[in-house]
Amino acid sequence: MSSHRNKIRSIALAAFVVAVGVIGARDRAPLGAQSSAPTFTADVAPILYKNCTTCHRTGGLGPFSLIEYDSAKKKVDEIHDAVSSGYMPPWHADAPHGTFVNDRRLSDADKQTLIRWLDAGAPKGDPKALPKPPVYPSSWSIGTPDAVMTMPEAYTVPAAGTVAYQYFEVPTNFTEDKWVQSLEILPGAREVVHHVLVFARVPRVAAAAVPTSAPLAPGATSPARPRPVLVHNPAHGIPDTPPTAGAPPSERQREVGSLIGTTAPGTNVLTFPEGTALKIPAGSVLTFQMHYTAHGHEMKDRTSVGMIFAKSPPDEQILASSFQNGSFIIPAGATDYQVPGEIGFREPVRIWALFPHTHVRGVRWEYRLVKPDGTTEMILNVPKYDFNWQTYYMFAKPLDIPAGGKIESMAWYDNSAAKKTNPDPTKDVKWGDQTWEEMQYTGFLYTINSRRLNGAPPKQP
Repeated sequence: MSSHRNKIRSIALAAFVVAVGVIGARDRAPLGAQSSAPTFTADVAPILYKNCTTCHRTGGLGPFSLIEYDSAKKKVDEIHDAVSSGYMPPWHADAPHGTFVNDRRLSDADKQTLIRWLDAGAPKGDPKALPKPPVYPSSWSIGTPDAVMTMPEAYTVPAAGTVAYQYFEVPTNFTEDKWVQSLEILPGAREVVHHVLVFARVPRVAAAAVPTSAPLAPGATSPARPRPVLVHNPAHGIPDTPPTAGAPPSERQREVGSLIGTTAPGTNVLTFPEGTALKIPAGSVLTFQMHYTAHGHEMKDRTSVGMIFAKSPPDEQILASSFQNGSFIIPAGATDYQVPGEIGFREPVRIWALFPHTHVRGVRWEYRLVKPDGTTEMILNVPKYDFNWQTYYMFAKPLDIPAGGKIESMAWYDNSAAKKTNPDPTKDVKWGDQTWEEMQYTGFLYTINSRRLNGAPPKQP
């Protein structure tokens, strides 16, 4: 199996290669041949700056920069194929424009502008019309964080072999509750970091010392928590905590607290909707759950989490959670194999985002909302799931789920030799931590209507 580093570095480059054959040169009109053609400075640069240069810039994931005209002009054939096919910018959900706030797809108008510019010979235009190029921080995409928490020391990832999940605790040293508006996980050695989950918990001693208005149960040493609103369906064998292959009981039972952030190829930043924020209680300790993949030579990683704090207390507290089906067997050679999952809700909630996750055999996902009266509606369809571009799909309008409602998920897998990324089509596949095993996992962001901080009913976006 190819190294994780090569997968990451080849993502954007592969997008600009035609699915069959080698890209040939096209006959194009000479520069300036069409006086009405779009120009780079006036028409194309604004599109690229908005949609492409977060990756296609010096130091980004893209193999070349699209900020400068000269660099873009050299890649006209690759850009033409990527744009006309819809392969770039990468987006895999099937929904109308405007459904998701982080939709990376180009509008039809922007796509036509780029194609017309390319077909006209990619004219430069008046330099005075060029908008101010975007400025990207050297490391943090969210800008300079208000707080940064880093692994206490670097972890050495070996050159080869299986690396069990690693856990690192990092104290926040927060003396008061913090409301987080944006959160970014920054791997120290991106080539070997498969994914990261970050959890936050308040140690029992610290929790007892933090003032709270919540009543304590008799004999309790920490604030009483409201009862959970989530219900996993045991009929699908969905565990509250997915099994961890090969891990000792101490790791399976590790107390990590609440999930606050996720990163995987394609997703590093979470920016929470206006009026919402993520709460990190005073005294919290973060736990980094690190999944490393060896790639051929030893590397050291020291991952960090950066946070931008909300400027004022939010109306709603964002909560992060997940549901998964950890009980399945995908037969050797199976194609279009389905694995279901679901989660129910005891009281009304709002779903702000969904994050589907499988490993390399996953091919597509569907999510449906099932209302208490039995009616259903599709809420997310990912017909071309891509392990190398995993996305937290952020709804422009949150999904209101009534008490008794549930979300049903369905993931499809290809365990045959036809799946080029399949490590071994001759073996049955079960849930497992490593890339050559599989997962049926969904992360999600939600708020609870009855726990609004200002007491007012939820606003309609």
